[in-house]
Amino acid sequence: MEGRRPTADSRSQFWLMCMRCCVLAGCVDVALFFIFHYLGSPILAWINVFSVPMYAIAWWALKTRRNVLALTLIWIEVLIHATLGSLLIGWEAGFYYYLLMFIPALFAGNRSYRRAALTVVALWLFYIGLAVATHLVEPVQPISENARLALYLFNLTVLFGMSSYLSMYYMMTVRRAHRSLSRMATTDPLTRLYNRGYMVELAGRHIAEREHAGRRLAFLLVDVDHFKQVNDLHGHDCGDRVLSQVGALLREALREGDSVGRWGGEEFLALLPGADIRQATQVAERVRQAVAGYDWSLYGLHAPVTLSIGVSEHQAGEMLSDSLNRADAALYAGKHGGRNRVEVALETEQQSAAGSQAG
Repeated sequence: MEGRRPTADSRSQFWLMCMRCCVLAGCVDVALFFIFHYLGSPILAWINVFSVPMYAIAWWALKTRRNVLALTLIWIEVLIHATLGSLLIGWEAGFYYYLLMFIPALFAGNRSYRRAALTVVALWLFYIGLAVATHLVEPVQPISENARLALYLFNLTVLFGMSSYLSMYYMMTVRRAHRSLSRMATTDPLTRLYNRGYMVELAGRHIAEREHAGRRLAFLLVDVDHFKQVNDLHGHDCGDRVLSQVGALLREALREGDSVGRWGGEEFLALLPGADIRQATQVAERVRQAVAGYDWSLYGLHAPVTLSIGVSEHQAGEMLSDSLNRADAALYAGKHGGRNRVEVALETEQQSAAGSQAG
């Protein structure tokens, strides 16, 4: 459940995508070299020869985080390539397609939307100017109609391939960002467990399921004993590490399908769907033993960390707060009874508490 910063991650993925595009573009230039050599257009053939090392340098620049240099080289290569290809062979050859691939990349890789929009406008003006120029000036090195059609289809295929790759990248980036933001909204950053808000939402779902299908639901309210002493004697950094490890031990000790979250401070809440009070007590005891038996000297502690746990089972027709109040009362009964223990709100007591509230 580890959270990541989506902005930093998405930008690193963007530059990785640019590196892959440099490799693909270099391969396209190698193919174009042989195509133009076959078509008898040595100028464009040798332009592609010079384009390959430009993409190689751009790839190296991206790898060494010289991103401005890399983007400058890519811009220069594509603009020159599109311009010379269109002027020498004609607009119908489709070299202008390569300019279009800059548009989504400009917005994806630019922190300033205003700068990206201005660059797109400049690119549009260049595109229009190139289109007008190729319609006013005859091709310098015209080729046959069939050869121009084959070249057009090649460029169109490259456009489809590159656009598909870019679209897949953008889709995956959005999905990663959505998952990361979802984790951040539901996860406690310290323990990597669910946070209080999501635990309330999850408990509400389980209660609704219990009311609909009659499925049992139990709660464990867990508190770390003498946690203030850990902070006072060893510092808050040590206390944070202890809470994180307690969270990990809780997660390991619970059953598959159970949920656990940080309820606040040094308190945790576990939801046990399908468990009655007896089964929940067994799980709680396993949790208590797992934490008490851990080697806490690894954290510089001279005494083991222990838990007090209150157990309750949800009763039909009552609110979440009722079940948690009983678990909380059992928890503090355990505190007063000596700590490091599991205290149960017995079913008969729960029913009598529910009955007195109804009365």
